[in-house]
Amino acid sequence: MNKIRDILRLCLPVLAVVLLGSCNSDKNLKKGDQFWAIGEYYEASLQYAKAYSKTPPSDKERRGMIAYKVAEANRKMNYYAKAQAGYRNAVRYKYTDTLTYFYLAEMERYNKEYKQAAKDYQLFLDKHPGHKLSLVGLRSCDEAPAIKERGSAYTVKMDKNFNSNYADFSPAFNGDDIYFASTRRDCNGDDVNGVTGMKSGDIFFMQKDDKGKWKRYEAVDETVNSKYDEGTPAFSSDGKTMYFTRCRWDANYPRMAEIYSASRSDAAWGEAKLCELAKDTLSSFAHPAVSPNGAFLYFVSDMPGGMGGLDLWRAEITGGSFGPLENLGSDINTEGDEMFPTFRPNGDLYFSSNGRGGMGGLDIYRAQYDSLTNDWDVLHMPFPVNSNGDDFGMTFNGELNQGYFTSNRANRRGWDNIYSFFCPEIVQTVKGWVYEQDGYELPAGVVYMVGDDGTNTKVLLQLDGSFEVEIKAGVRYLFLATCEGYMNYKQELIVEPALESEQYVLQFPLPSLNIPVLVRNVFYEFDKATIMPQSIPALEGLVGLLKQNPSIAIELSSHCDYRGSDEYNLRLSQARAESVVNYLTTHGIDKGRVVARGYGKTRPKVITPKFAERYPFLKAGDTLTVDYIKTFTPEQQDSCNALNRRTEFSVLKTTYGLLDKEGNLDSDAAKKTENMPAQPRKEEEPADSQTEKKQ
Repeated sequence: MNKIRDILRLCLPVLAVVLLGSCNSDKNLKKGDQFWAIGEYYEASLQYAKAYSKTPPSDKERRGMIAYKVAEANRKMNYYAKAQAGYRNAVRYKYTDTLTYFYLAEMERYNKEYKQAAKDYQLFLDKHPGHKLSLVGLRSCDEAPAIKERGSAYTVKMDKNFNSNYADFSPAFNGDDIYFASTRRDCNGDDVNGVTGMKSGDIFFMQKDDKGKWKRYEAVDETVNSKYDEGTPAFSSDGKTMYFTRCRWDANYPRMAEIYSASRSDAAWGEAKLCELAKDTLSSFAHPAVSPNGAFLYFVSDMPGGMGGLDLWRAEITGGSFGPLENLGSDINTEGDEMFPTFRPNGDLYFSSNGRGGMGGLDIYRAQYDSLTNDWDVLHMPFPVNSNGDDFGMTFNGELNQGYFTSNRANRRGWDNIYSFFCPEIVQTVKGWVYEQDGYELPAGVVYMVGDDGTNTKVLLQLDGSFEVEIKAGVRYLFLATCEGYMNYKQELIVEPALESEQYVLQFPLPSLNIPVLVRNVFYEFDKATIMPQSIPALEGLVGLLKQNPSIAIELSSHCDYRGSDEYNLRLSQARAESVVNYLTTHGIDKGRVVARGYGKTRPKVITPKFAERYPFLKAGDTLTVDYIKTFTPEQQDSCNALNRRTEFSVLKTTYGLLDKEGNLDSDAAKKTENMPAQPRKEEEPADSQTEKKQ
């Protein structure tokens, strides 16, 4: 009896400690579960860690269960080293009836412990035979060292221009600017994010200076950045619309990711608007990407109807709304997670997956769509693009196989950094600019690209009026630039085979339909109307322009400076205008389309903003009258007189030959086509203003 009493006496203190520890840990465990339920994994991890420390080692079952929760919270935050330690503690306390061995093996594979990971995958498979992701992971343990050994031609390095001491991820080019997400100190608000333990992420951007070096980063407008998490920016091909992910929070509800869009006007982004992809309010929609042709929005979701985990989906973009949602299917999606879709301008889809094996964590894959079979051909990106860590979010610098992506391969805390990549390959491209002749860029324009290989596409312009497209050797291309209020402009290009990457540069100076257009580089013999030989290229260009726009009729005018009598200047300018018209009509332009008019010195030039940039002593809107010119220095007066001596044309009508006698559209005439102009030379530079020789 005394013996039993002694046992009870000895046991009572132990029982009291267990009960007290359990009581204290219950409070932390409950809080941790509450944070977990709303997706605040950082806060959950802190509570679980406290609960674990308050639970005595003798309570093995409870301690193992809490260790598993600690591991899960850290895994969700990508703190893989802490997660691995947590799963090992769970194993130590025999808490292995769940996914413990599977996730432990995943963390070990992430940390390049391939032999141990293979053992733990097998331990999980012994109890769960046929588990697909474990079989994939087991195969990866054999393949990963060989993938690294094989290597590739890619060069990868961390780029210090973008990275901070926090998470920096998902870079995206918009024209020559680059946008990225970050949790750095400059983000809005002062609160610590309950999901990550850092500040809520914002979107930043960087631009290059005149020497091609990146300038200091700037935050995107507060119309986009808010107190919530923003990230994974993506852009329409014309650069005018940005899509991004925003994660709002509510203390009473789980966090759900949503996709927003913002439109750009001038240099500012407008107010962000929610993209209503579905009525589903219990699923997340994230990681937007726009197909190069602008037809579809690709994204990530955990909505019902997928293949498991997170899947890639797409929706047709129809104006301000979206069409039915379409899962990309089993060619792309697995039972694991597929995330971070991006596009190369040539149409290749890049995404990350942890359900295909690879080297560990998220690996990047390239997918090419076969329109004949309606299948995706998926290729694993080689080392060093992929690593044992998480690799995702590629963006390409134009058409070249170079740019940036995200990885946490070298960060023990699992924080993301931005890396540059480069792979030598032969890529031929066209870089073009569409702008008003003697004016500024025309981003509202459109370029139609047609090739004799069957290419037929519409190219949207960036905000600076530029575009860049990949071209193929041996193909003859026609580019037609159009913009409302301007004449069309065609360029033809025949692409020759190349031994290294090269770029053709094309200019599309669109003449205005509303204001006089200068014809540069037309020269006459002194005191005569005889056109000099060096004028032929300019006049041939004018012939080509009129043939490209067969419904345009023009007035061809010639102007003089103030020197000489009125009668002399009128007679000389009329003769010169008639010389140009005669050249046009003898080279295939209908006489009814061109009218010659000499104005002498009666219409001095009015300075446009573009000319004011070239001649800083002049102001936009100034008229080069005699009195005004004489206020300048002799050198400046010479420049003004040269500007007044000019040949230009104005559009008289845009329906020449299109209307019948009753004024109705003649359909046969409207179908007429003209010959294409001559091929431009490579690396063609914008034409500089050149003045005519003195009269």
